[in-house]
Amino acid sequence: MTKLFIPAEPNPPGTVKQPERPKLLQVLGPGLITGASDDDPSGIATYSQVGAQFGYSLGWLMLFTWPLMCAIQEISARIGRVTGRGIAGNLKRHYPTSVVYSVVLLLVVANVINIGADLGAMGAALKLLIGGPALIYVALFGLVTVLLEVFSRYSRYVSVLKWLTLSLFTYVGVAFVVGLPWAKVGYNLIVPHITFDTPYITAVVAILGTTISPYLFFWQAEEEVEEVKERPLARPLERAPEQATAEFARIRIDTAVGMGLSNGVALFIILTTAATLNAHGVTDIQTSSQAAEALRPIAGPFAFFIFALGIIGTGLLALPVLAGSSAYAVGETFGWHVGLARKAGRAKAFYGVIAVATLIGVGLNFSPIDPIKALFWSAVINGVVAVPVMALMMHLSSRREVMGDFQLHAGLKIVGWLATVVMAIAAIGLVATW
Repeated sequence: MTKLFIPAEPNPPGTVKQPERPKLLQVLGPGLITGASDDDPSGIATYSQVGAQFGYSLGWLMLFTWPLMCAIQEISARIGRVTGRGIAGNLKRHYPTSVVYSVVLLLVVANVINIGADLGAMGAALKLLIGGPALIYVALFGLVTVLLEVFSRYSRYVSVLKWLTLSLFTYVGVAFVVGLPWAKVGYNLIVPHITFDTPYITAVVAILGTTISPYLFFWQAEEEVEEVKERPLARPLERAPEQATAEFARIRIDTAVGMGLSNGVALFIILTTAATLNAHGVTDIQTSSQAAEALRPIAGPFAFFIFALGIIGTGLLALPVLAGSSAYAVGETFGWHVGLARKAGRAKAFYGVIAVATLIGVGLNFSPIDPIKALFWSAVINGVVAVPVMALMMHLSSRREVMGDFQLHAGLKIVGWLATVVMAIAAIGLVATW
């Protein structure tokens, strides 16, 4: 006897429809973009210089810093998601005005210099690829970035930034094109070769200052605030504690993947330049475009092309994060309407900071200021600012009057303070090896 197949009801009467498990691309957002923006053209220059100068001996540092980055960025995200305010907004509520102004001023100065250096690297990279005037390209990149950030819808703009993270995989591709001695690479990752001479310590400090930067803290916290505004039914966790379990799980995955991508790509840049430039005696690299140009005769035109193209892609990703984090910090400090989800007419001052910061960055490339020296000062400021900002964040996230029932658990608190101590040692080392 043939049985009739009767499809089951998707949801029997009287039952509540179970929510679908979110897709990975939906989970990944602020943490992914933040981590990817950390590998900006300036960062590429640092990693290229380290690989060219020290070969494989500093690759271990990228593994060491990954959990530290994950902890401090997760703490940043938690502050934004729990309170519904960014880092600057929380600092303003709980600390003296002089402290807030000092931190925000140093953050903005460092970000503007970084914007200028990144724009210069992007212009130089495009000139290497197609020829023409680098300064014109600098101005065009700056204009396009501002227009997209000001006039694009937030949800669409975030989608663009997510897709731009794919540009980072060009550096993974280059590593496989040039070929790596994997046994030697693995040995150096597991068994660090540490020396205490000035060049080595300076390189370690440079990597730490590049991977753990204050603008990343401000950006990820604010993007969690934006997510609350954009997602239906989402509320700050201090007002909707029932959402905490799911949101903290999402933040943890998002941050771990984003910081893993950041450090993984940085590691591949170090390995690529170690296998090509260092192996052929090219040890003095100052900019990312110099690294790309030096690759051409050693690794071939294809590796050169991919490396140079990646500089442009990562720059397009990093510029809005640098300018946006400045605008968020300034806007919250002065009580303005802030947010990329707002229309330009509703947040004129906020978008004005984005435009002015980018414009000054463009202008730096037309000035007699040495971009390498400017980038050094940016690293110095970032290294100095990171330590008090991290200490303040650790203090904020451990206070019941700020976080309510969502104060940091012991594990996250320990790793967060460890990251703060490591950055403090790096800042001292930076001064000692100046």
